[in-house]
Amino acid sequence: MTQHTSLFEPLSLRGLSLPNRIGLSPMCMYACEPDGLATPWHLVHLGARAIGGAGLIVTEATAVSPQARISNADLGLWSQAHADALRPITAFIEAQGSVPGIQIAHAGRKGGTPRPWLGRKPLPRADGGWDVLAPSPLRFSDHSAAPLEMSERDIAQTSTDFVRAATLAYDAGFRYLELHFGHGYLAHQFLSPLTNLRQDDSGGSFENRTRFVRDITAGVRAAWPDDLPLAVRLSMTDWREDGWDLDDAVRLAADLRSLGVDLVICSSGAIVPGSHPPEGAGMQIPFARRVRAGAGIAAGAVGQITQAEQAQDLIASGGADLVFLGRAMLRDPYWAIHAAEELGQPARWPTPYARAVGRRLVDAS
Repeated sequence: MTQHTSLFEPLSLRGLSLPNRIGLSPMCMYACEPDGLATPWHLVHLGARAIGGAGLIVTEATAVSPQARISNADLGLWSQAHADALRPITAFIEAQGSVPGIQIAHAGRKGGTPRPWLGRKPLPRADGGWDVLAPSPLRFSDHSAAPLEMSERDIAQTSTDFVRAATLAYDAGFRYLELHFGHGYLAHQFLSPLTNLRQDDSGGSFENRTRFVRDITAGVRAAWPDDLPLAVRLSMTDWREDGWDLDDAVRLAADLRSLGVDLVICSSGAIVPGSHPPEGAGMQIPFARRVRAGAGIAAGAVGQITQAEQAQDLIASGGADLVFLGRAMLRDPYWAIHAAEELGQPARWPTPYARAVGRRLVDAS
């Protein structure tokens, strides 16, 4: 007998229906050539998780311009060629019954590096390095490039880049769009008083430090189809008493809801080296519950969610509307199918795999 389980209920966001509450979290693959075009790796990586039953498949942080990349091996979306390279991937994801989603981003002062396994250091100009931008000219670490302080023109251009990427994302076949405003990347650098020391109307007060994020959100929402959801990923806290905190994040989430955001994915940290978040499974889960209640917006939970019962309890208790899995789904592309089996739900194994899971193939001859 099939048991009722909230984790496998559909979720409606505007005109989009997700088949379940399980999302593949965006994770950088560093698998591109310097042109930022999607490769067969991305098709196989993302497609395998769609075959594996996740309702929402979200690409890695995808740079809105060449200068927005973390590394010179990042996925990009700043031209029609980039959209064309992604279109076969979105088509395959949809054919498996999942929703194709994309996260667009700008690395700011954390950009301009080689692939991480080659060492965290500035990418030399001779190898294609570029000037990195930030709200204030503060290095991320002693091993990072010194950023240039963004001018008003830089700020306006970055907002334009996000809008262009959103338009290209729809053309490429994506139906869920996520703005990366966390993890110490550019938008978060504007939000945090640890990294934003500006004296103009983009720095100082909460209103000023959130202006960059609000302007991007308003521009993207106007360009993104009204019947499709817009999500943001926020760091809920810098894990520093003098930094961005949960009260700030809840306040911003409410502001973003008024601008047409439908979902906030609740992460944390990564703005400065040396912050010390607590360890343990699900330690970020309370953030989603707080945002959901305090900002009146759907919330996604992320971070060390690894077990089916853990995910089910989180959704069933009202702690989150969606769970996003990263490393757990790297280890097991079929996590969602295995979770369905564990929770007594019908397991959506693809027909070509029937022999491996005890199903009988019907001879159609």
